[in-house]
Amino acid sequence: MKNLLSMEHLSNEEIIAILDRAQDFENGMEPNLKHSYNVANLFFEPSTRTKTSFEMAERRIGCTVIPFDAGFSSTTKGETMYDTVKTLEMIGIDAVIIRDKEDEYYNELLEGINCAVINAGDGAGQHPSQSLLDLYTIRKEFGKFEGLNITIVGDISHSRVAKSNATALTCLGANVRFLCPPTWAGDFEAAHSWDEVLTDSDVIMLLRIQHERHSVSKNFSKESYHEEFGLTPVREKQMKDGAIIMHPAPVNRDVEIADELVECERSRIFEQVRNGVFTRMAIVETILKGRE
Repeated sequence: MKNLLSMEHLSNEEIIAILDRAQDFENGMEPNLKHSYNVANLFFEPSTRTKTSFEMAERRIGCTVIPFDAGFSSTTKGETMYDTVKTLEMIGIDAVIIRDKEDEYYNELLEGINCAVINAGDGAGQHPSQSLLDLYTIRKEFGKFEGLNITIVGDISHSRVAKSNATALTCLGANVRFLCPPTWAGDFEAAHSWDEVLTDSDVIMLLRIQHERHSVSKNFSKESYHEEFGLTPVREKQMKDGAIIMHPAPVNRDVEIADELVECERSRIFEQVRNGVFTRMAIVETILKGRE
C-alpha cells in the first residue's frame, strides 16, 4: 500500500492488517521502520483531532514532522496543490497528509508525485483514517463486525465519515443503516424516525451537522433537530444492553447528542480520539513500509 486515499481502495485484508497493527501499538509494540522519514501535514481545512493525532502518531513512530501552515503557504498566492506537494517532495518530504475542501483533490497527485499521499479528508468525499479508527473502536468493543447493526445518524449527504464507514463496515459484514431528515440522505436510503432503528442498534454513530457545508435547514432549528433526530437521555435509555455511542467530533452538544450523554457509560467519543493515535501510527507506518 503506497497511498491511502479512500476506503473503497482497501481490501478487507488490508483493513484488518491496519487494525491489528494499531492493536500492537496500543499493546506497547515498537515501530518497525528501516529508515528515518520526513512527513508534512497539509491541512487546508480546520482540524483539532485529525491533525494533532497524525502529528502525535508520526512522532511516535520516529518520523520528523516538518511544519506546514496552509495560511502562510504559496497556495494563498495561487499555487496548485500539485506544485505545492511536488515542492515538498523535492525538499525531501517522504509523505504528505492532506485535508482539503475539494472532493477527490488527490486525483491531480496520482501522476508525477512520488511521495506518499494520505487523505485526511476530501470535501464531502472520504475520511479513511477516521473510518479506520472507528472500525478499531468497534472491534475492540465487540470483537467482530459481522452481524452488527450500525446506525449512522445525521447529515449523511455531506459526511465523508458516513460514506467511508458505510463502505468499510458493509464489506466487513455489518448491517449499516442511516437515520436523517428526508432531504439529508443523499444517495443513501435512510430511516426518518428513531422508532425504526433505536432498540436493535449495537452502535449509534452520530454525525456533526456541518454548518460550513449545509445549514441546519430552514425547517430545523438546533432545538428542533435535537428533539427529532438528536440522541436524548430518553432515547439512550431505550438502547439495547451493550450498545455504544460514537461520534467523530467535534460535537455540537445538545444538537446531535445531549450534553449529559457525551461522556456517559455508553459513550466511546473520547475513546475514539485515543484510538485515533494508535490507528494513525499503523496507517503511516504501513504506508512508509510499503515504500521501503
